[in-house]
Amino acid sequence: MRRFKSYFSILFTIAATTACSPSGPNEGSVNSDEVKAVDAGEVNIYTSRHYDTDLALYDDFTAQTGIKVNRIEAGSNALIERIKSEGEFSPADMLITVDAGVLWRAEEAEILSPVNSDVLDARIPSYLRHPDGEWFGLSKRARVIIYNKANGRPDNLNRYEDLANAAHKGKICMRSSSNIYNISLLSSLVERAGEEVAGAWAKGVVDNFARRPQSNDSGQIEAVASGECGISMVNTYYLARYAGSDDPAKRAIFDNLGVVFPNQDGRGTHVNISGAAVTRHAPNRANSVRFLEYLTSVSAQAYFADGNNEYPVASDAPKGAAVKTLGTFKEDSLDVSTFGPNQETAIKLFDKSGWN
Repeated sequence: MRRFKSYFSILFTIAATTACSPSGPNEGSVNSDEVKAVDAGEVNIYTSRHYDTDLALYDDFTAQTGIKVNRIEAGSNALIERIKSEGEFSPADMLITVDAGVLWRAEEAEILSPVNSDVLDARIPSYLRHPDGEWFGLSKRARVIIYNKANGRPDNLNRYEDLANAAHKGKICMRSSSNIYNISLLSSLVERAGEEVAGAWAKGVVDNFARRPQSNDSGQIEAVASGECGISMVNTYYLARYAGSDDPAKRAIFDNLGVVFPNQDGRGTHVNISGAAVTRHAPNRANSVRFLEYLTSVSAQAYFADGNNEYPVASDAPKGAAVKTLGTFKEDSLDVSTFGPNQETAIKLFDKSGWN
């Protein structure tokens, strides 16, 4: 068994251009007190993030702890499948990815292991982490409504529910219903209002489409700014990219947009997370927990959140300049761990509504 474990460590070395620990897997929860005994070593991260600021983050962690960070980058679904196929021989210690719905898919694939940490519990709000410690939100984004500023703010556009108002017929552009951001939003509506209400909302939005769903959030931003569409819905970090761009043309696009943080008079605006989890067969488990705890520090929160123009989850961590331009808002405190279990229902409702 040890021979096979070493073989998979060699494979990781080739892929990540760094060496991995040959130590065996250790399942079960780890208390943060155990982590403090770790002085050095390494941690192997499978991540769907690819930002320059993350490299600075890894270097800072190594400088503080002596623990070397090895990484493999790929898409979220590919990483989940890879860890699952590697099984007990996987060199992966941690998975870093976006959206609570994706983290739930990793949870369902049975590749994660719960963590018990007083530091994580104190630094991360309970609704932004798994109730049993399977995964933890490390930064957050809001899904907001945008409109063409030149045409003025449309009447009756204050809530997500208002997107289904017939007054907006022929004005709305959206990306595909297969997108995890839309699935998670509808999953939250299922949790808040029930299947019947959520389904009626999806059908009402489809009835107001200006075109068939297409492109990504950047595509929706540019379509609304150009006047091709009147209204859309996007994640805040896409808007911050335009607002903080060095390209005058991109900043001009942002200047053409009005932004609505929905449901400010009620439950608040839907938020989702980028997050991380320790893997089930992590060979360097204690170092993984130590890295997770480090990611909630004020300095690390700035690195992690700013890398994708997101909001930090720790209340004492500063927001990036581009994010600040979007203003403050009341966020929905619905537990993000509910998004995953409602995915199947949300997809069914999207299909029934004709939102393809």
